[in-house]
Amino acid sequence: MILQALVRYYEDLAKQGKIARHGWAKAKINYALCINERGELEQVIPLLEQKDGAKKTQPQQFDLPASASRHGKVLKPNFLWDNATYLLGINGKKPLSETTEYFKESGRFHAELLSGIESPTAKAILAFYRNWDPCLAENDPVLSGEYSKIIQGATLLFRVNGLFAHDDPLLQQAWQKYYNANSEDGIIRQCLVSGEQEPIAKTHPDIHGIGEKSSSTLVGFNAPAFCSYGQEQSYNAPVGKYAAFAYTSALNYLLAAREGDHRVAQKIGDTTVVCWAEGAEPQYQTFTLAALMGTQEKTISEDDVRSAVKRLAEGLPVEELHLKPNQPFYILGLSPNAARLSVRFFYQGSFGDLMKNINAHHERMEIVRPSFDKYETIPLWAMLKETVNPKSRDKTASPVLAGATARSIFTGGLYPAALLEQTMLRIRAERNINRGKAAIIKAYYLRNPNEDCPKEVLTVALNEASTNPAYTLGRLFSVYEAIQESANPGINTTIKDKYFNSASSTPASIFPVLDNLCQKHLRKLSTGSRIWYEKQIMELTNVLGEEYPARMTLPQQGSFNLGYYHQTQKRYEKKEEK
Repeated sequence: MILQALVRYYEDLAKQGKIARHGWAKAKINYALCINERGELEQVIPLLEQKDGAKKTQPQQFDLPASASRHGKVLKPNFLWDNATYLLGINGKKPLSETTEYFKESGRFHAELLSGIESPTAKAILAFYRNWDPCLAENDPVLSGEYSKIIQGATLLFRVNGLFAHDDPLLQQAWQKYYNANSEDGIIRQCLVSGEQEPIAKTHPDIHGIGEKSSSTLVGFNAPAFCSYGQEQSYNAPVGKYAAFAYTSALNYLLAAREGDHRVAQKIGDTTVVCWAEGAEPQYQTFTLAALMGTQEKTISEDDVRSAVKRLAEGLPVEELHLKPNQPFYILGLSPNAARLSVRFFYQGSFGDLMKNINAHHERMEIVRPSFDKYETIPLWAMLKETVNPKSRDKTASPVLAGATARSIFTGGLYPAALLEQTMLRIRAERNINRGKAAIIKAYYLRNPNEDCPKEVLTVALNEASTNPAYTLGRLFSVYEAIQESANPGINTTIKDKYFNSASSTPASIFPVLDNLCQKHLRKLSTGSRIWYEKQIMELTNVLGEEYPARMTLPQQGSFNLGYYHQTQKRYEKKEEK
């Protein structure tokens, strides 16, 4: 399904002219060789462009006939474009006797494809190869101004009577016919993507932009242990040559695409995430990344994104953003793994269903936030960051955890147990619970219910009516901490630093100690403050009764943490009100 979806995306892009056709590829060109209808070189024009924000000019990029695969000393010229060695027979590092052979081979190749074509462009190019003498190139007045740059490996193309040769329809047909005829060799089998009997690709093109390696493959077999029934390489997973070209072209397009100043492909841990909609409408992928990773667009605010997500989740279109809930949509997560890529997750469904799952996740993650927290909605990358040791060199989340969490959000499934375990581990190590960690606990137990962490504690803000013992103990611990801070302003080490972990796991042995400390701290306060705090303690202890739980399970510790967080945020709210 992944390859089929990518092939369809490639075909949508090709219809819009955004990606090279089969047998064609994008190439950067330095100069245009301008020739007349008699094949005479009249001018050499630099082909440079300056992109927005760039200080230097860059060679222009064109859709040209695919380049030849050059290995060893076999001469393989390109069609209608190449370096100066093939098109002019000159090279600053090779002797003229050798470069002349390159030029002759290029002329023979063009004669094979262009002979008999009734096109002025074809006749002009054939005349150029007959008339041009590489021995006279150094003294040619047309080349004199750019000769030193051209012989250093510059790429060139033909321009005849003001038109680029590769734009001539008859020459395009000639190339396509030649490419199809010479790419159909190989074993004929049923393609797993198209279902048709066609030539099978022995190896698939490389994927660029994932991991530290310059290129990797999505489908590949590079050892006998991976092969079966005597098949070699990719014949073990027969994919037609066209499908192999199409899916790799589409994937490379997604990985290289940019929207403004940021890449469309985003990273979650070591996983690179790409997404696309059928019809190749870019607004869908831009909006999805904004909804998941936080908006980077200046034209749309976070509130607007949340509002649009809710409307799409209800099955309503967002006309101003040109988004429809019934649009087929795909998300693919890939991670580097030796010579091949690992598929971490793949989602396919309607855009509205995806937004429904994302909106449900956002609602589960909603919790009272401190005034200094700039995110209205916690992005996925910030959520995963809560599972990582902030002092470690590698700040990325576990690849397996990142993939499983993302997949649970896309599909609306259960959150992975590792998400909760890693979050609780960080709470114990840091002896602190912030908004992100509290939101993860709340979201986890809302989606993965447990009777020891009931819904009455899984609220956005403080639930003063809750009678859950673990939740109440967390609230009581926060009150004890507030009393200590009031009695000892500016204290460096609080009870949270010494007793937080043990209080949440074995309250029966720790809370009597905290009770005694609290009485000492209360004596230092003014009468009004002491009465106010004693009233809070009495209300909470009446809920708890006379005995504390001896031990608390992991879900009960989650309730404790939420009680502590809610009570602490309530305390800060009161300070802000004052």
